[in-house]
Amino acid sequence: MRHQLHDAVVAGGLPWSEAVRRMRSALGMTQEQFARAFRITKRQVAELEAGTANPTVATLGRLGRPFGFRVGFIHPGDEAATAGRPDAASDDA
Repeated sequence: MRHQLHDAVVAGGLPWSEAVRRMRSALGMTQEQFARAFRITKRQVAELEAGTANPTVATLGRLGRPFGFRVGFIHPGDEAATAGRPDAASDDA
């Protein structure tokens, strides 16, 4: 599941809300377990996954760090050029 998540992020077009849901799923956690592990509320997890949250860069960074992701901007079309570069992994926050 982690490899599929990474591939989807590198390919581009994966909304951060879906990425968060997939991260939680890859860890095999409930929303409550995920919330405790990442020091956020269960409500925040639900809102993140629904795409209704307004997360900080710090929160997105904390969630993505265990997966090797960092928050950043990617210009459309640049995904293929950065694929496979360890310093280029990021999510579309």
